[in-house]
Amino acid sequence: MISRKTNKIVLIVGKSNAGKTTLMEKLIQELSARGVRVGSVKHTHDNFNFDKQGKDSWRHKNAGAVASLLVTDTKVGLVKEDTRPAEEKFFHYLDDVDLILAEGFKTFCLPKIEVFRENSAHEAPLCLDDPNLVAFVTDTDIRPKEKPCFGLEDTKPLANLVEEHFLASLSDRGLKG
Repeated sequence: MISRKTNKIVLIVGKSNAGKTTLMEKLIQELSARGVRVGSVKHTHDNFNFDKQGKDSWRHKNAGAVASLLVTDTKVGLVKEDTRPAEEKFFHYLDDVDLILAEGFKTFCLPKIEVFRENSAHEAPLCLDDPNLVAFVTDTDIRPKEKPCFGLEDTKPLANLVEEHFLASLSDRGLKG
């Protein structure tokens, strides 16, 4: 198990309909095929609630339980109030993964890969001047200064960059295949 201190986070950012989720899927598939244990996080709004009214876990929480854990033979789901900053939650709940890919959180001071598409109806990328930008994925002619740029289908080279910059210490310690 990898400790919190060695966990890595990379944010996948971009405006709505830029292709963040598609890029996340492709990166997760590619990195997982390479033996990397990837955890994912999706930013959502506070009014989100997957615990459905009337279900047992919802009834437990409404009765006063501070947390409700749903358990099957192969999966768990946790419903719990947690007011800590998001980054702390990443490490707390995903401390057993090699890499955390988080979709959204564009204002965080963490490494970012931005997705920007020509037909996204947005005029300009978000993070070209952000010092935390580590790569740019696009189908346009826009190129950030001194940052690697990838096409929308360049999953393998992008995964190589992620491995080199964020997972090198794993192979050095023999934790990855």
